[in-house]
Amino acid sequence: MVTLKCFHCGGDKLARNGFTQNGKQRYLCSDCGRRSRDNHNPMATPLNNASKFCGPITSAAASEDSLAPLACLAILSAVGSKKQATLPDLSTALVEPDPQDPEATTLELDELWSFVLKRANKRWVWVALCRLTRQVVAYLIGDRSEASCKKLWERIPAAYRDGHCYSEFWEGYNLVIPAHQHTAAGKETGLTAHVERWDLSLRQRVGRFVRKSLSFSKSDTMHEVCLRLFLYDYNHSVALSSG
Repeated sequence: MVTLKCFHCGGDKLARNGFTQNGKQRYLCSDCGRRSRDNHNPMATPLNNASKFCGPITSAAASEDSLAPLACLAILSAVGSKKQATLPDLSTALVEPDPQDPEATTLELDELWSFVLKRANKRWVWVALCRLTRQVVAYLIGDRSEASCKKLWERIPAAYRDGHCYSEFWEGYNLVIPAHQHTAAGKETGLTAHVERWDLSLRQRVGRFVRKSLSFSKSDTMHEVCLRLFLYDYNHSVALSSG
């Protein structure tokens, strides 16, 4: 006779408690008050298939139970990296600027606060928006430092590098962007209104970038993957509407 045990506490005082959506018997534990079910499998991918994603995990002294959490983390990391590798490049959806039109290369720069896993893990999203086409020509996820601003500047395509840039009064912009190409202005002037409006669009359409939300990224990889997907879709939609 097989004795069923609670998956959570190991107790054997179980009572039938209905069925799951896929027809499996559900049990209620009298010891811990939590529910279990028949053939409970906490892993989405079996341990013996983990090598397909992240290579073999071997240890002479480790048991299968001790390897299960490690395998799950490795699989999630591998899947996230695979998604990131297959994402299209942001430049493929950009409209080629007219070199004879100064407005075609005018950029508005801004940084947007977000977090990963918990609010203490701040991730600043830096963007450079073309004022004429409303497309995001470059982005970066990092901290709010001069080094991050410099990386954003280096990611701006060469066709837009000579354009005039408008930003807020954050000191990083003054240290990185050449003075003759940069104008710092407050929100009341309206010179950065388009990029500020884009920040609102991002927060409205992608829940993990909302300031107060139950949706948030658990890893930096997925944080950037979701941002890149939105950026590509946004730029592609703008290009189709303007064409």
